[in-house]
Amino acid sequence: MKPDARSRISAKKARPRGLKSDINTLTFWHHEALDIYTPSLVSQTLCHCKETACPFTNLNYHTHLEEEYANYRKPPVGARIVRHNDESVREGYIRNGGKEVKLFTGALKAFQCNNRIVMAQRKHLDDFLRGRIIGRLECGRTQLEVSEELGIAQSVISRLWKRFQDDGNVSRCYSTGRPRVTTPNEDRYLAVTAKRNRRSTASDLSRQLSSATGTTVSRQTVYRRLGHIILYARRPVRCVPLTATHCRLRLAWSREHALWAPQQWSCLMFSDESRFSFQSDSRRTFTWRAPGTRYHQENTIERHHYGGAGWLVWGGIILGSRTDLHVQSVTMTGHIYRDVILEQHVRLFRGAMGAEFLFMDDNARPHRANIVDECLQSEDITRMDWPAYSPDLNPIEHVWDMLGRRIAARQLPPTCLPELRRALLDEWCNIPQDQIDNLILSMPRRCKACIASSGRHNPY
Repeated sequence: MKPDARSRISAKKARPRGLKSDINTLTFWHHEALDIYTPSLVSQTLCHCKETACPFTNLNYHTHLEEEYANYRKPPVGARIVRHNDESVREGYIRNGGKEVKLFTGALKAFQCNNRIVMAQRKHLDDFLRGRIIGRLECGRTQLEVSEELGIAQSVISRLWKRFQDDGNVSRCYSTGRPRVTTPNEDRYLAVTAKRNRRSTASDLSRQLSSATGTTVSRQTVYRRLGHIILYARRPVRCVPLTATHCRLRLAWSREHALWAPQQWSCLMFSDESRFSFQSDSRRTFTWRAPGTRYHQENTIERHHYGGAGWLVWGGIILGSRTDLHVQSVTMTGHIYRDVILEQHVRLFRGAMGAEFLFMDDNARPHRANIVDECLQSEDITRMDWPAYSPDLNPIEHVWDMLGRRIAARQLPPTCLPELRRALLDEWCNIPQDQIDNLILSMPRRCKACIASSGRHNPY
């Protein structure tokens, strides 16, 4: 008969404190308490008529083996040895003193699988299982019996026992694999050499290491050694050349404007020119290709050295608005800058915003012509002092980058100059104004980045 449901108690109430349930732990319903047996007793379980947990769980491993072996030789009264080939176990019940005891579902699965499925998922025996095997063999069990009980191949047990008899060690001997070609000192030499000459190639570093220490390594080894200290070969960033005077002026300008409020930046118009052509010189373009197909037609980009035909554009941005895009095919001169840019675009914003209006342009020669200065004075337009060689401080440079990306992402790229002109005018109007405003509001961060770099190049 199955045990009465009223005589059962929950596992949470009956489980001893500090004892965790495990898939290999065999748990029985017995009267009104739980008898819990450790994994080493799964294959050789003794069903006691006690109402307390198995005392083996709190003993050390060797004592555990001695008690288990003693119980195996002399089973207590009222208990019988349950083996994993019993028909009653397969059905989920065992008999103890004339009463049936039900197995937990998880324990039943672990019991029925004979530990073979669990062990098949392991590549190596853990130290605990090695100790169990040696303990059983020392107690007089045969290798075949231990193999059947634990579900481990007899050859594995034989090798483990032979090694234990030879040197008394059963721990796993980890293989080192192929030894490293370089020593720690040679690794540090590679790191120091690469940091001193950052433009040296992996082949150069390999030759220097060979001449200094006599150790020959491949380029891939150099890559791996430098990668361990977070050094990778990357394309350098292209920046304008800066002298000490340029850095000093950039630093002074950033310190002066680092604490400007958004209201002050809202009165400033940033302006600049840029050139767009059919053949982009962007080095961000990559192609997916297989080895040996570098010069296939689909993996090449044909480009003239002079850049090809294109348009010169001028634009101005201000917080909340922008000017119309001016497109021309000729080079910018002082007269064009005065008659077209200042008269037709800048002067309109000066009249709308009043005396608080500030105009920013770089130090290009057409911008600093005498006729341009006279026009600014006559129109009462205040020009901001701008440090030379500072494109990273001008947010409109990012607007030109966005414009170029939008042109390249068009479904039908322009194929002639008129199409390119129309595309430039359309995409200039389609740039979201909030993106332009975010660029202008980033000026305090740009100034702080310039101050942090002492006036030199910064991430912007």
